[in-house]
Amino acid sequence: MLTPLSNTLKGVVNFTWPMIIISVVIIVSLRITYLLKNKTRFILYKELLALSFIIYILCLFQVVTFQDTVSWSSNNFIPFREMFRYHIGSRLFIKNVLGNVLLFLPFGFFCSYYLDVKKAYIPAILTLVASISIECVQMAIGRVFDIDDIMLNIAGGLLGYLMYYLIVRIGNSFPKVFQSEWFLNLLSIILLIGCFTLI
Repeated sequence: MLTPLSNTLKGVVNFTWPMIIISVVIIVSLRITYLLKNKTRFILYKELLALSFIIYILCLFQVVTFQDTVSWSSNNFIPFREMFRYHIGSRLFIKNVLGNVLLFLPFGFFCSYYLDVKKAYIPAILTLVASISIECVQMAIGRVFDIDDIMLNIAGGLLGYLMYYLIVRIGNSFPKVFQSEWFLNLLSIILLIGCFTLI
């Protein structure tokens, strides 16, 4: 079950890596210049989170606007019609159902982190707005509008909120040393290395 998901993630990376490299170089150089010019303190884990969010949004844009022209009849306005077409555990189920959930998990997490939300409805509404705009643009550029994608994206956004909520709850119960800046910087480096290893 994890192999199709791993292949899908590798496919996204293979498709977006040129944009990722160019964006990282531009964003990092602008950010370093800003920090030096304004004599602002550099906090590694916060900078990596901000960079990750920007890269995620850029990758999301590239993935959802990739052209694969289809006919109007392929659009789905009936809830649950598409997601029940696939056998659980099949490659298409993982790509189309789990993929749409996982695609918006980071969105829910980052929205919750940057807005410091306490209620799930805020990331749910933001995910709904983003997902509807994506589906409408996809329909306008010759891709498919799918109501099931919107529902799955909202589920992913809510999972991202839940992940943020659990990290905050668990993190607040840890000793102060695990909440310190140096520990969070170290943890962010380990996670970054882990992400590159998975790719």
